[in-house]
Amino acid sequence: MLSYERLRPLLFRLDAETSHDLVMGALGFASRRRGMLAAIERRYGSAVKQLPVEAMGLRFANPVGLAAGLDKQAAAGPAFAALGFGFVELGTVTPEPQPGNPRPRMFRLARDAAIINRMGFNSCGVDVFLHNLRRRRPPCVTGINIGKNAATPLARALDDYRMALRAVYDDADYVSVNISSPNTTDLRSLQEPGALGHLLAGIRHCRHELQDQTGRNVPIAVKIAPDLETADIEAIVRLCLRHHVDAIIATNTTVTRPPGIDPRLAAQSGGLSGAPLSARSTQVIADLCRVLDGALPVIAAGGIMSGADAAARIDAGATLVQLYTGLIYRGPALVCEAVEAIRAGAGARQTGR
Repeated sequence: MLSYERLRPLLFRLDAETSHDLVMGALGFASRRRGMLAAIERRYGSAVKQLPVEAMGLRFANPVGLAAGLDKQAAAGPAFAALGFGFVELGTVTPEPQPGNPRPRMFRLARDAAIINRMGFNSCGVDVFLHNLRRRRPPCVTGINIGKNAATPLARALDDYRMALRAVYDDADYVSVNISSPNTTDLRSLQEPGALGHLLAGIRHCRHELQDQTGRNVPIAVKIAPDLETADIEAIVRLCLRHHVDAIIATNTTVTRPPGIDPRLAAQSGGLSGAPLSARSTQVIADLCRVLDGALPVIAAGGIMSGADAAARIDAGATLVQLYTGLIYRGPALVCEAVEAIRAGAGARQTGR
């Protein structure tokens, strides 16, 4: 099996979305082949030792997960599990299929270890997504990230979220509500208190109906943006607590452009992820955890490029972490590195060092 260290230079010769599609195609193929999954697990997953965590009423083999956005079609979950992830979050999936924004829509800022994307919830739709998931179920905690279709007016966003929630409820270990992508027009306005209160009340009622029908209580997480002020975070926390949300995921990509990033690409519209997001994401997590004071678990995403970054998010108060851009730049070995850094950090805290 060709190592990622050798494969990455070849992939980086291609544009970002083409290389993404090639890798996802290969992982999707591997997910249908037991022998290939076993080979991936021997090379990468076997090095990841268990570090159990309980959150949202679920037990995670380790606290390092795959962030939403990488596997939007639920095509490669078993392969990601074989890499050693403690959980995977698939999607974002929308109720109806949609192509997303026109290409080019993903840009690699290699000098900055970053990506700008304006994918726009390109989605196979919930029916195909669930067909794929049921054929290739990951053997780990599986979250499903849901969003609204671009053609759905904002005033009817709740209709889409309820439709998606009803569709995925039986197949999800938890559901993540994406209201923070910058690439669907006005989606982030759903984070404003009036809109968010309406949305969460509707989702809460829908979940109660589904719980009565199925006997299952599927946890709900809300994914927020990094581009929030302290007052915004406090308002979001109040509403999440009021409507019995089970976790908050922080953060999505940023629309800001930190000084010094590649000027040839900085003007591209879309969300920025990777190393330039790290400091801001950590600050939002710290602010969020301070306001929550342990009332809800926080799942940290955004700018986790090393084991030290993962441990820093746990130190800031997060319970779980998720990787995306770091995986692209560092490869599968980052999963083990992150788990071991979190383990070392926990040991250091217990001994008072």
